[in-house]
Amino acid sequence: MEADSLLTGSGNGASADYGSGSGTDNGGAPGSRRMSYSVAGQSCSVEGATDDEDIYIQQAVVFIEDAIQYRSINHRVDASSLRLYRWYYSRICQWGLGLTIAVVLLLAFIERPSSLSVSSDPRHRSPTWEPPCGLTESIEMVCLIIFCLDLAVKSYLIGWEEFRKNKWLIAYTVVISISVIDWVLSVSMVCDEKLRVRRLLRPFFLLQNSSLMKKTLKCIKRTLPEIASVILLLALHLCLFTMIGMLLFAKTEDPKKNGEWELHFRNLPNSLTSLLVLLTTANNPDVMIPAYSLNRGYSIFFVAFSVIGTYCLMNLLTAIIYNQFRGYLLMSVQTSIIRRRLGIRAAFQVLTCHGAQQAAEEHVCVDAVLEVMSRVQMKSYYRVAITTEARQYADVGYMDREQFRKIFDQLDKDHIKEHPPLPQYNSPVLQRLQVIFSHYYLTILGNAVALANVMCICTVLVLNSEKSTSERDNYIMEIINLCFILYYLFEMSVKIFAFGWKGYLSYRNNIFDGFLTILLLILQITIYVAYRLPYSHWDPSAHGFLSLWEMVRLINMLIVFRFLRIIPDIKLMALVASTLLDLVKNLRAFAGILVVVYYVFAVFGIWLFEGAIKPPPEMSVLSNTTMDNITSNFSMECGTYEQLGYWPNNFDDFAAAIILLYDVMIVNNWQAFMDAYSRYTTDWSKIYFVCWWLTSSVMWVNLFVALILENFIYKWDRSHSCSVTDVERIRYETSVQLMFKEQIQEPTEEELLCQLHQHPHLHLHW
Repeated sequence: MEADSLLTGSGNGASADYGSGSGTDNGGAPGSRRMSYSVAGQSCSVEGATDDEDIYIQQAVVFIEDAIQYRSINHRVDASSLRLYRWYYSRICQWGLGLTIAVVLLLAFIERPSSLSVSSDPRHRSPTWEPPCGLTESIEMVCLIIFCLDLAVKSYLIGWEEFRKNKWLIAYTVVISISVIDWVLSVSMVCDEKLRVRRLLRPFFLLQNSSLMKKTLKCIKRTLPEIASVILLLALHLCLFTMIGMLLFAKTEDPKKNGEWELHFRNLPNSLTSLLVLLTTANNPDVMIPAYSLNRGYSIFFVAFSVIGTYCLMNLLTAIIYNQFRGYLLMSVQTSIIRRRLGIRAAFQVLTCHGAQQAAEEHVCVDAVLEVMSRVQMKSYYRVAITTEARQYADVGYMDREQFRKIFDQLDKDHIKEHPPLPQYNSPVLQRLQVIFSHYYLTILGNAVALANVMCICTVLVLNSEKSTSERDNYIMEIINLCFILYYLFEMSVKIFAFGWKGYLSYRNNIFDGFLTILLLILQITIYVAYRLPYSHWDPSAHGFLSLWEMVRLINMLIVFRFLRIIPDIKLMALVASTLLDLVKNLRAFAGILVVVYYVFAVFGIWLFEGAIKPPPEMSVLSNTTMDNITSNFSMECGTYEQLGYWPNNFDDFAAAIILLYDVMIVNNWQAFMDAYSRYTTDWSKIYFVCWWLTSSVMWVNLFVALILENFIYKWDRSHSCSVTDVERIRYETSVQLMFKEQIQEPTEEELLCQLHQHPHLHLHW
């Protein structure tokens, strides 16, 4: 779970992040707040501290940890609060909080209506297990108690004054209160209530625990005016063409010419819906076929609508979101860098109190820095790098502010993984073999063998595509696989010989290859144990632990996966693959926002449409019959929800609602869902589906495209002067913070001092 800052009232800039939340003048006058710590001239004191020398070390440790994690330093700094603060941000505590959030969100799959059934199709859905009253409620109450403790700790650590200014914590309090009240009502009604309001509020617990998600919401909020202008243009475009369409395809006296009117332009809601779906191309060319069959000139209307709406306005919307998103990323990185620099500056300032002789000169003792580094929780390679830099000043015994700042520049540098040295062999023959087997050409040969292996599999699959599994001769496939597996085993062995065990395992590609090779070898041995030595009269239908076909199929699938080893060795392919891997690392905030949106819309969908669509009674017994029999018993118009067999897509439980929302987000045939729910409920149900389309397909998908563009363009610009190995290295090193390293502006000393003066609990006087 991502570490969240305690002060997240603003995150769009440097001054807003720290200055606006304190409510004090730059002087930080005593008496304006309850002072936890103060510095005046050469005297340093901490309220309630029993060991001043140790409290400075503790404060420096926490400030450095805040800098590493890009957290705000605006929290209490007395000894007991620091211990509580470090405990709160410990790995076990944060993982526990994340687990609690996951549990409370997953309750929706168990609560009524329960999703615990094999199929969501109402025609042959088995009765679902309904939890007894009090089971899920007990789990939820435990989660709410944990959230109350989380709120109490956060509120205490930032203080009452900051709590009153923090909108997220106030909202946190309101959400917990409403959830508890709704829980009490639910228990008092013996879990027989129709609406659980607290289900709609549960995604807030995920939002408030992630500063990245809060920043993403601010970005979306800032982008909404630009998006609204394009959506307004889309609305005008839609209304204009709707009126033109209703004029073009008005009802005539000839019934043969009324096909377009009857299907798509009968009235205003029908016309708007038809053209809105055409905007997503889901019903193209179906929507224009009745008119186009009469006169080819009518195609101009539909083509003009699609060109202007789909290809101009929708792509313009993508461009606007991308432009705003790039500014968001840059601003987010700028804020993160300022937080890091401020944490380091605060650590230096408190360490100047570690010995009065250095306080006036603003020097810190090297021994104090080394002690701080020994206590800080951080990655080992960064600790080694910073400690090594600090020991360079051991002869002098102290370092000034600039020197202290520079040793922490190691946090901003790329970590390049160094491979262990090659093993040394005394024999000239072994040395020569080591040179051969460690050469890059061996990897190229391995890729060629993997390609040949996949081509053999494809050839055999094509030849056997019309045969059943019992008719296939797996003997040939088994012999081919055996030859290739022996080569893979030989390749793994010689690489271990050339690089040594540690050197071999230091390459991720080797780990991937070796793991699959061992699995293939185990499966091959299993085949020989089950079927004895191979001969041409193997019985393909014989079954042991697994049939021969199932074992060979599993081997072939592993070999196909092994073919992915070629990706890092092709520059453009490595670039694309590294972009996809970075999306996994940097998409947490966007994935979290999508989870929240899915959750809220799914809950609303269940409230509005649960049980709305019920198959006719005769269809429940036709699930195993042919389509001809079904059609003869139940009249279904082509292209409708019923004719397409979309019965499993419904809002009868939470899991089914999630899948239905996903299908609508893809926008393929989403008009079938709108049409069905408008027929079974009311035409106003279309508003729900249009809102979901705007939120998911228009907003979130475009944000996703913007993130892909940002990652890929950054990688593409860097890859022009990079080799394949460098591209692979970039794949492991790139983060959002590194993407804009050349474009960010370092904060000045005056800005850092101004924000330190405005710290609510750390009052400094010079």
